[in-house]
Amino acid sequence: MKQVFLSILALVAITGCTLAQNQNPKIQNLPIYHILTTDSVNVTTAKLKPNKPVMIIYFSPDCSHCQHLMYELKPKLKELTGIQIVMISFVQYKMIKEFYRDFGLSAYPNITVGTEGYTYEMQKLFDIKTTPYIAIYDKKGKLFKTYEKAPAVKDLIEAAKKV
Repeated sequence: MKQVFLSILALVAITGCTLAQNQNPKIQNLPIYHILTTDSVNVTTAKLKPNKPVMIIYFSPDCSHCQHLMYELKPKLKELTGIQIVMISFVQYKMIKEFYRDFGLSAYPNITVGTEGYTYEMQKLFDIKTTPYIAIYDKKGKLFKTYEKAPAVKDLIEAAKKV
């Protein structure tokens, strides 16, 4: 019986270590991105204000989950003025510009919307399989939390307020 218990304990420990190692170390620090914004300006991570948390939302303007997230999030955006929100897509410039306009995002100076084009750098780095994908970084640029699919807006805001 003791042998079985020790075997199970060892299996649990090995599984836990394996799961911890599977977290992508490349995203533990705020990654460098290159996007073309809705203002036709090329922007990188260097443009972010220092010592402020960052939320990266990888999205597609024609994704129903992304649109639903924005419809629910928009009335709550004033609660997120202390966090820099960078919305990155892979689609054509025209589509992100329409998304930016349609959701009235110009009213929120803490939000930047842009396309990485067909480089898919961020998509590969975060190993994104579905949109929206969200990563929240603290003011030191350390990963706080990720969402591989659209979270409840209440949960997203709570997490953002904790960083």
